[in-house]
Amino acid sequence: MLERLAIPFDVRTPEVDETPASDETAHTLVARLAAEKAAVVAESLPDAVVIGSDQVAVAGRRIVGKPGSVANARRQLSDFSGRDVQFLSAICVLCRDTGFEYRQTVVTDVCFRPLNADEIDRYIQVDQPLNCAGSFKSESLGISLLSAMRSDDPTAIIGLPLIYVSEALRKAGYNIP
Repeated sequence: MLERLAIPFDVRTPEVDETPASDETAHTLVARLAAEKAAVVAESLPDAVVIGSDQVAVAGRRIVGKPGSVANARRQLSDFSGRDVQFLSAICVLCRDTGFEYRQTVVTDVCFRPLNADEIDRYIQVDQPLNCAGSFKSESLGISLLSAMRSDDPTAIIGLPLIYVSEALRKAGYNIP
């Protein structure tokens, strides 16, 4: 997704424990994980502008993460059938050497249409959304599971809110566009 901003970048995958604390809200969790991911990478690249991000789904009051298996994906999507689910996408952009830091969490309201078991199974087989929060990829076939979607940043649901990343990078000194 960063290629869309026409700036050079490298991708690093930090090791961060994504387990929620017992009393942690979804908003706090997603913001903390984005910040921890950015901080881990910034330790080895202190002069770089680092973007950390994370995403979770919230169904009712329950935090829903990545399913990790077909059975869990099936359960998540069955639970979402006919319901509204919030997807929270957080970023933390920082540069350790300059002290620059920018944080933002974007909420995307996703309205799932009623889904039957065959539709869910076909979707999982084609899109393989096992490493996606909420078992869902809006940028591909997952869009067919929805009746509506609302957000301030349409790229947030894909995992990286580029409107806010662009704002952060401009504040950090990048010329975008």
